[in-house]
Amino acid sequence: MRFIARSVAVAAVMVATTGVSLTAQQAAGLASTDISALRGLGDVQVSPDGRHVAYAVTRRDTPGRPRSETWIRDLATQAESRLGTDATGASSPRWSPDGRAIAFFGRVGDSSGVAIANADGSDIRFIASVKGTNHVLPSVGERLSWSPDGHRLAFISSTPGPESDANGDPMVITRYSYKPTASEGLTRFNDNRRLHIFVADLTTKHVTQLTTGNHYEHSIEWSPSGAEIMFVSNHGADPDRVFNYDVFAVNVASGAQRQITKTASPEYQPVWSPDGRRIAYLGTKRSLTSSETTMEDTHVWVMNADGSNRREVGISVDNRQRAPRWSRDGTSLYTVVQVHGDSKLYRIPVDGGSPHVVVGDEGQIGSWSLMSDGGLIYAFASPTEPAMLREMNASGVAHDIVRLNTALLAKRRVAPVEHFTFRSRDGLQVEAYFTVPLDRTANSKYPMIVQIHGGPHGAQGSAFNDKAQVYAAHGMASLMVNYRGSTGYGQKFADAIFKDQDGREAEDVMAGVDAALARHPWLDSTRMGVEGTSYGGQLADWLVTRTNRFAAAIPTAGIANLISFNYMSYYHDYLAVEFGAYPHVGALMDTLWKRSALRYVSRVKTPVMLVHGENDNDVPIAEAEQFYIALKDVGVPVVMIRYPREGHGVRETKHVIDFIDRSIAWYNRWFSHSGPREG
Repeated sequence: MRFIARSVAVAAVMVATTGVSLTAQQAAGLASTDISALRGLGDVQVSPDGRHVAYAVTRRDTPGRPRSETWIRDLATQAESRLGTDATGASSPRWSPDGRAIAFFGRVGDSSGVAIANADGSDIRFIASVKGTNHVLPSVGERLSWSPDGHRLAFISSTPGPESDANGDPMVITRYSYKPTASEGLTRFNDNRRLHIFVADLTTKHVTQLTTGNHYEHSIEWSPSGAEIMFVSNHGADPDRVFNYDVFAVNVASGAQRQITKTASPEYQPVWSPDGRRIAYLGTKRSLTSSETTMEDTHVWVMNADGSNRREVGISVDNRQRAPRWSRDGTSLYTVVQVHGDSKLYRIPVDGGSPHVVVGDEGQIGSWSLMSDGGLIYAFASPTEPAMLREMNASGVAHDIVRLNTALLAKRRVAPVEHFTFRSRDGLQVEAYFTVPLDRTANSKYPMIVQIHGGPHGAQGSAFNDKAQVYAAHGMASLMVNYRGSTGYGQKFADAIFKDQDGREAEDVMAGVDAALARHPWLDSTRMGVEGTSYGGQLADWLVTRTNRFAAAIPTAGIANLISFNYMSYYHDYLAVEFGAYPHVGALMDTLWKRSALRYVSRVKTPVMLVHGENDNDVPIAEAEQFYIALKDVGVPVVMIRYPREGHGVRETKHVIDFIDRSIAWYNRWFSHSGPREG
C-alpha cells in the first residue's frame, strides 16, 4: 500500500488480539496501581532427573525494589514449595547432578552466601560465605557450579584488591574504572574488590580459594571430568580501559591456569560439551567492544577444549544470539535469538545443517532449561500476558504450567498490539509496534505517545508492555519504532547508526510517526508526546530540538551532552565503539558536540519533564541538570523529577507508579485534555 500524502510504504501488518467475552469487554484496562500486582519470571532450572523445576518469581508488592522468590515445582504432582523465605532469600538455584539437592545463594541465620537444600526445598544447610563487588562486569554468566560427582561446589566471591580505599577520608582514586553502576549510601566509588573462584567441600565444608590476583574471574563451569573449572576473565594490559574477556581454565587439584583463547575480541559464557572435548561460547570479532552495550551482535562459537579449531556456528543466523547450551547428545547447540521485536529459541547443528526454530511464538522467551526427555521448560511473555511458565515436550507441543498474572488480567482488558513496516526518509525499511487505545469510538481523535527504546542496540516488540497498556486504558495510543541501530534486524541494520547518533535514526522515528498517522486517521497529530529511557531519553532530548510537533516530552536518564557524558559515566568506551575512535582523537569532539541536544536547546518549544535516578552512574544525573537549566534559560516549561536511591532508570515500585501517574498528568496538561476528542 502506498500513501500519497506521506509517500510511506506500509506492509506486514499483524494485529495481536484475543477473543474476549462481553464481560471482559466491559472490564477496565490496566491501572498504574496494578503494576504492584504484576509478577515476572526469572531464572528457570529443571533438575537433571526431570522431576522438578525451580523458577524465580519477581514481585513488586513490597516496599522498595522488586524482590525475587524461588519456587520448586514437582512436575508429576504439580505441588509447589518455596525455597527459602523473605528473611533468607534464594537466588541462582542450581541442581546437583543427581537432582536430589539444590544449591543457591541466600542467608541462613546471620550468614550470607552459598547454601544447599533437598530437592523439595527442605533442610537448608549453610555452606560458605560469599562477598560481592560493585565493579561493573558486563554479561556475567554462572556464579555457582557443581562438581560432576556432586561432592563439591565452585562459586564466585570477592577479596580486597591492592588499591587504596576510594570510599575513605580522603577518597583516593587511582583506577580508570572508578565508578559502580549505581551508588548507594557511602559506596559512591568502586570498592576495588576482585572476584575469584572458591571451592567448597560439602562433606567437610572446607573452602579453598582456587584463584588469586588482581583480575576478575566469573562465568564458571566445572568440566565433565571434574579436573578443571572453566571461567572468563580479562587479562589484557589495561583491563579497566579495554574490555576483552578471554576463556581460561584452572586445574582444581593444582590451581594451575591455562588460557584457552587470546583474541582481539571478547568471549562470553563458555560451556563444556557433554564429553568435555569441545567448548561453546558467545563471541564477537571486532577489536573494540563496549563494556556497556555493543553494536556487534554476539554469535555462538565452538572450539576444541584446547582452544583450537574455533568456528562460528551461529554465522547462518544474522541476528543477536544469547548464551549457548549443548543438547544432551552434544550434536547441537541451543540459543535464544532476537528476531525483530521477538525472541525465539533456535537449535543449531554443530557440524553442519540448517538451524531450527524450537520456540517461535510471538513474544519474548526468557530463561529456559532442557529436560532429560528432550523437552524444555521456559519463561515466556506474550502480547497479552507478561509471565507464563511453559513446558514443551519433545514433539514440540507446549502448554502453560504456571500463569502468574491470571487473576489480575481476568479483571483487566489488554489493548491489542499491531506491527507494521514503513520506509524511512532515505528508503530504509523500518518496523514499528503500535498499541491501540481501549474503547476507541468512531468520529473521535486520540493522542499518541512515542515510546523510544534504549541501547541504542536493543528493540521493542509486541510482548506485554505495562506502561503502554496503562496509556491505552487512558485513551492514548503508543508507538514504538525499532529505528536503525536496533537489534533483531541483522548486523547491517545495527551498524547503520555507526558515526551517526542523533542522526538518521531520529528520522526513522519521525517517519514512523508519519506512517502511524497515515495508517490511523483517528490519531490526533496535535496531541503527541515523546518519551524514552537511556538512549530513548537521549533521542527524546534530541527530537525536541529538531521538531515542534510534540506537545510534550518526557526524557528519562537521557544524554544531553555527549562530551560530558563520556567523561562522567562509569564506562568510557561506549562512544569509542559507536564513533570508531575515542573523543579526543582528531575532530571527533566537535562532532559529538554537534550531535548533542544541549547545543540546540534554543530551538526547543516543547514542554519537557526530565526524569532521572539520583544515583545513576550509567548516565549521570548531570545530563538532566544541564538540560534543565538550559531549558529554564530558554523559557521552556520544564520540570526535573529526581528519584532518590534509583540508578539507571526507575525500579522501586512506588517510584514506577508515581512515574506513570506523573507522565499521564504531564501529557494531560499539555494535551489540554486526554482521551478521545470529537473529530
